[in-house]
Amino acid sequence: MTGAGGTTVVAVLAEPTRRVPGRWIAAFATAWLGIWMAQLTPIQLLLPAQIDRRLHPEHWIDSVVAFGVISGIAGACAIVAYPLAGALSDRTTSRFGRRRPWIAGGAVLFAAALLLLGLQVTLVGIGVCWALALTGFCVLTAALTATISDQVPVSQRGFVSGWLSAPQAIGTILGLLLVTMLFTGQFAGYAVVAALLLCLTIPFLLLPDAVLPARHERLTLRGVVEGLWISPREHPDFGWTLLSRVLVSLGNALGTTLLLYFLMFGLGDADAEDDLILLTLVYMVFVIVASIGFGRLSDVLNRRKLFVFVAAGLQGVAAVMLAFIPALPAAMVAAGILGLGYGAFLSVDQALATQVLPDPATRGKDLGIMNIATAVPQAVAPLLGAGVVAAFGFPGLFVLAGLCAFAGAIAVEKVTAVR
Repeated sequence: MTGAGGTTVVAVLAEPTRRVPGRWIAAFATAWLGIWMAQLTPIQLLLPAQIDRRLHPEHWIDSVVAFGVISGIAGACAIVAYPLAGALSDRTTSRFGRRRPWIAGGAVLFAAALLLLGLQVTLVGIGVCWALALTGFCVLTAALTATISDQVPVSQRGFVSGWLSAPQAIGTILGLLLVTMLFTGQFAGYAVVAALLLCLTIPFLLLPDAVLPARHERLTLRGVVEGLWISPREHPDFGWTLLSRVLVSLGNALGTTLLLYFLMFGLGDADAEDDLILLTLVYMVFVIVASIGFGRLSDVLNRRKLFVFVAAGLQGVAAVMLAFIPALPAAMVAAGILGLGYGAFLSVDQALATQVLPDPATRGKDLGIMNIATAVPQAVAPLLGAGVVAAFGFPGLFVLAGLCAFAGAIAVEKVTAVR
């Protein structure tokens, strides 16, 4: 039975068994390329530069603290937006599909907020617009991530999740190149990533999406609030997977968010911005290889935990290397190891997360909670990292990043339902 816009009415809560075709994967990867460019280009360059121009600080830590406060406020929005958007998409009965309206709406909100952000000249305006942008990002990605559980069989999830991860590396470097070489103005930088976000999301919106029957249980405020708590006693595998993701994501964010400042002030690198792009290129290559290769291999071997454990450990090794060998050549090697570990982690951990969800009726909401574990550490890392650097220097920052990654590896070993 077919609805408007090619929408297919199916048993939406059933575990998918039909493999998704290459065109679905291509559209999925293309959407994520636009998303990562729109989110990571501001975090890596546009937003810190905009704040720095506004403050003209005497010490770089003041700028990082301001960036951290703004990121922290946006992270608080993500805590609400992720599970709420997921829960709403779980119960959406639109004739255009269950997830598609939220993907489209989130993309429009995200892009509009980025355009507004490019016009801001006050810290308050910057903070408000970035919070709106991150809210749009959460709405969009909560619904898009849920399509993996909705439409991709377990035997294909590692490979498909790799195409969520690999575009992150490509999007980071492509976004940095665009805004440093072609679109160098503040507004132009935000405008180009906003436009690419919308253009690259459209192909996925043209694909079929399952329609939820109108008789499905409706959403209530009480139900949303109660659904935010998933008992680790009743669902320990979900709890351990969530904890592992929090720790590894925090470790990765601490190790990468202040990388430009590490090059500038930790190593005294006169070509810090150029070397940051070079480090990002090295990181990108290994993330892409690891995301696709290890994601697929985890499907073939039907193993997830081993890959996540090793991936988290590799990130810890890269962070410790930066702590004890503070030199540019070591940073290059660490970038490769970090990319290898993080690429494998992103793809295989995403597949693992879809296999420990408590209830097929609340996939969007539960994955939204899982996604908080990625977004919030990234939001709080600049402020936390600045405090650690102020107290213990860059070695202290990277040691903490390594400890978080190693702890995340230990946590995932506690999962029992998935090999």
